[in-house]
Amino acid sequence: MKTKLSDYLRPLVAGALLLGNAALIPLASAEVQPLDRVVAIVDNDVIMQSQLEQRIREVQQTIDKRGADAPPMDVLRQQVLERLITENLQLQIGERSGIRISDEELNQAMGTIAQRNNMTLEQFRNALANDGLSLETAREQIRREMIISRVRQRRIAERVQVSDQEVRNFLASDLGKLQLSEEYRLANILIAVPEGADSATIQAAERRANETYEQLQQGANFAQLAVARSASENALEGGEMGWRKAAQLPPPFDSDVRELAVGEFTRPVRTPPGFIILKLLEKRGGDTQVRDEVHVRHILIKPSAIRSNDEARLLVQRLRERIVAGEDFAELAKNFSEDPGSALNGGDLNWIDPAALVPEFREVMANTASGQLSPVFQSPFGWHILEVLGRRATDTSEEFREQQALNLLRNRKYDDELQAWLRQIRDEAYVEIKL
Repeated sequence: MKTKLSDYLRPLVAGALLLGNAALIPLASAEVQPLDRVVAIVDNDVIMQSQLEQRIREVQQTIDKRGADAPPMDVLRQQVLERLITENLQLQIGERSGIRISDEELNQAMGTIAQRNNMTLEQFRNALANDGLSLETAREQIRREMIISRVRQRRIAERVQVSDQEVRNFLASDLGKLQLSEEYRLANILIAVPEGADSATIQAAERRANETYEQLQQGANFAQLAVARSASENALEGGEMGWRKAAQLPPPFDSDVRELAVGEFTRPVRTPPGFIILKLLEKRGGDTQVRDEVHVRHILIKPSAIRSNDEARLLVQRLRERIVAGEDFAELAKNFSEDPGSALNGGDLNWIDPAALVPEFREVMANTASGQLSPVFQSPFGWHILEVLGRRATDTSEEFREQQALNLLRNRKYDDELQAWLRQIRDEAYVEIKL
């Protein structure tokens, strides 16, 4: 399926101080120029009025393209400001953690986005211009998105734990047996309930959720209500959640969604974050019984505070040359690879579904013949070389089913952990709003 440009370029435009040159203009003819100002202090950083207004304009453009009506300006401004605060906090965490995105990584990401949209770089630049974005602005947006993605990978992954017993229970359940049958494209509206809320606050949220549900029953636009009312992170995207399997949803949504027809929505359901309404936008069957798998091993070297991006690339290149010269791939992987999941196994990832891999890894693997060593390449995790040991078409073996179950259970927990973590960093941060 073709990836929309907007899927990769969520608005994340940083503002700058608007410095006028009034000192060069005679006082008699000088006009009053509005100065930029701070609208929020967020820990060790600030959000400027120019950032907020720029983001509001971009969100309004997105809403207009969908043919939806924007919420009242005060509601929209609050939604956008909260999004900027959350993003700012994650970027600060990335800065403190030493997460850096090199120009080479950005160039590769830009090329990948253009390729996936069947564009040349020049066509990509023109598409950005049509959306009112310069190439430099797009690069900054992608850089921020990559930093936030890596922050989440590090912080959320350590919070998500799935036991072997959970996997066995899931595979034995009716839902586990059905989990490969269908996928659902969903949207949601979240009416938030703060942690520790009293009964009056909970009842008020429930009334608002029921009012929203009644409006939907009367034909109100789901995406418009999501933008106007939802407290979910994807509210400004009309509540779009993307494709999910039923097993990735927490109860009772895992069973409720299978009863929905396309276009229908659930009643409000109380969950830890608040009251949630789900809408089924589309579904597709999972009738594929045979899967293509690749047996692959790799070596990963990561840039760090003591190793620059170029030094990491050169180290991988030297390791490749040593393998070509006859040294053992597995021994070098054990000694050098910084992928903790595979290094002790000589870099071996075993038989794996290509869909489970990041695009950069998957594309290089697809272009590497069995028994061959790949060129040096980069992914969001660092610099790699890989060797394809074999390819096969296989049915869903027990081992594969267990891995699928593990991934689905992790994804199910990931969404809840992400929302909990975002609330936590927001609650623990010093935020002073100056609107």
